[in-house]
Amino acid sequence: MDAQLKRGVLDVCVLTAINKEDSYGYKIIKDISPYVEISESTLYPILKRLESSGCITVYTVEHNGRLRKYYKITPSGMDKIRLFLTEWKEIMKAYEFIKEEYGNE
Repeated sequence: MDAQLKRGVLDVCVLTAINKEDSYGYKIIKDISPYVEISESTLYPILKRLESSGCITVYTVEHNGRLRKYYKITPSGMDKIRLFLTEWKEIMKAYEFIKEEYGNE
């Protein structure tokens, strides 16, 4: 898969996982893993990028004597999910065209 396309898909997957409820790194990976392969080394740069762009906010909560970072989606993050879904319809139309034409060879 094209790196830029995969990056965009992963960003939206992370936002979607956080949209259900505020979450932390390990849980985000666990929630996404059945659908898309993602590692910690991939997740944390995505979270930083999403925070920098205003799609998520970060806060800490004490858990078992340690501070755990939680991520919360913002209205901007929800807009990013909606935009992705709209754009994905166009990508699927192109996919269907390519599949149909390629299948005729």
